[in-house]
Amino acid sequence: MSGGAQGAKETALSMHGDVKHTVDAPLPYMNPKAPKGGLIRFGVVGTFDTTNPFVTKGTPPAGLSLYSERLVFEPLMKRSGDEPFTLYGLLAEKYDIAPDRSWIIFYINPKAKWADGKPVTAKDVLFTFETLREKGQPNMRLYYGRVETAELLEGNAIKFTFKKTDEGTYDPEQPLLMALMSVIPAHFFEGRDFEKASLEPLMGSGPYRIKIIEPGRRISYERRPDYWAKDLPIQQGQYNFEEVRFDFYRDSKVAFEAFKAGAYDIYADADPSHWRTAYDFPAARQGRVIKQEWSHHNPVGLKGFAMNMRRPFFQDARVRRAFIEAFDFETLNRTLFGGEYTRSHSFFSNTELASQEIPQGKEKALLETIPDLPKALFTESYHVPRTDGSGRDRKNLKKALTLLQAAGYQLRAGKLVDAKTGTPFVFEILLYNPEDQKIALAYAKNLKVLGIDATIRTVDPTQYESRRLKFDYDMIIHTWGHSLSPGAEQKHYWTSRAAKEEGSRNYPGIQSKAIDLLCDAVSKAKDRESLVIAIRALDRALLWGDYVVPLYYSAKTRLAYWDKFGYPEINPRVGVVFSTWWHKP
Repeated sequence: MSGGAQGAKETALSMHGDVKHTVDAPLPYMNPKAPKGGLIRFGVVGTFDTTNPFVTKGTPPAGLSLYSERLVFEPLMKRSGDEPFTLYGLLAEKYDIAPDRSWIIFYINPKAKWADGKPVTAKDVLFTFETLREKGQPNMRLYYGRVETAELLEGNAIKFTFKKTDEGTYDPEQPLLMALMSVIPAHFFEGRDFEKASLEPLMGSGPYRIKIIEPGRRISYERRPDYWAKDLPIQQGQYNFEEVRFDFYRDSKVAFEAFKAGAYDIYADADPSHWRTAYDFPAARQGRVIKQEWSHHNPVGLKGFAMNMRRPFFQDARVRRAFIEAFDFETLNRTLFGGEYTRSHSFFSNTELASQEIPQGKEKALLETIPDLPKALFTESYHVPRTDGSGRDRKNLKKALTLLQAAGYQLRAGKLVDAKTGTPFVFEILLYNPEDQKIALAYAKNLKVLGIDATIRTVDPTQYESRRLKFDYDMIIHTWGHSLSPGAEQKHYWTSRAAKEEGSRNYPGIQSKAIDLLCDAVSKAKDRESLVIAIRALDRALLWGDYVVPLYYSAKTRLAYWDKFGYPEINPRVGVVFSTWWHKP
């Protein structure tokens, strides 16, 4: 069943549509007979200064980060990779849910245990909920703040009852967001300052525990032989390595040289030009290093220059559009990337969720209910500027200058200045990844033609994260990632409330009633069709707001790895999942 029924105990929960798999069999994109043992080593560009991924202070390492495979902590229910949004029982063996999704009850698996052998209980879930609602990251405080009551029940169960939305209904996604909550042990955190950035090895219920921490340089996890869920069908074929290690490097050049020397095992190459030219070294020529490329059908999100509208000079939509016109993707793609990238035309590229041409049918009907949208949105497709790729095509720069002049700027002695005050247009592009410098430098060169001085500042990841969380920047490069079933998290990305909440991902500072309403429409979608319609409408409104300079994407995964590993056949919908790999005997 997709949603369960009152009084029924179900093991799988879907946002929209039917459940594809059963909890009684391994997921089809895994190898349940994968051998156990061995070591896998990853290289990471950056650093870390805390082991607590749940709070805003500090930068957690891979393996603990909320945006990586979490090896130590586990959710109540686990997401499958080949469905838009379906969850299967893990820490919560079963659930009950109200027909209108006004409440959900989770029944904790009696086999579930923490790494110290103590049982996972509903009290741990309650402790997690109360702690993260008050002290967790902003998105956690947002999601868990929608809970009206949390009540412990007999049988090691917990019931969450939800608040109604402003329209008097219940958010159908909220039960799934609660099911995805990673549970932390109440007894471990007793007497500890939860919000303190610390490098203390935290304890969870997951398949690994922290083995070694070298602050900022390395973290290693060892597989738990006593892991409580190792025999659950949904976990079969995963977490096969005896040890998983992450080594941290200051930049990608140093990281690649370390990979070539065999210091770690897998290099994910995001640069098509580098992929074509950088592998003429002995181990690659001898076949000891394998190059593998997979196409995939997963969302690629949108990577772009986010213009911070908390700065006065980006509040004018004409200025933002001028900055979009000034980016010459075609020349950059030809000179730096060998033509391997595709220009982004959507926040949901490579999926059915991307807006198409002009709005029609039900999407148009939805957009007609939304105030303050530009009239052209209904009659024109959103235009991402193109050049001839020669590097000498100046027509877009002329458009940009016309827009800037209309916004009150003038060129004086080669400098763009405010016509009234004479203040030069100077701003900063803040980076943390040195690899992004070549993109920013090419962009700054074009802006220089318009008389705009763009300074590029690259800081260490910790400083960058601190400034990003506080919105202390003029412009950054960011990638907004998405699943095939976007939902309430879109409010954390784009709404007026998120714009004012430090730590949100509304990096442009969007405050738009239209965007707020469309985010509501996404979270209230009752079925897959209505979700697709709402997301396409939101995508269209975001594009027409000109909040971001769209960059590019590739629907390929490129990996180089030392010839030590096996893996299941790669499912294009699932992509590469390292937890399913194994060490060759």
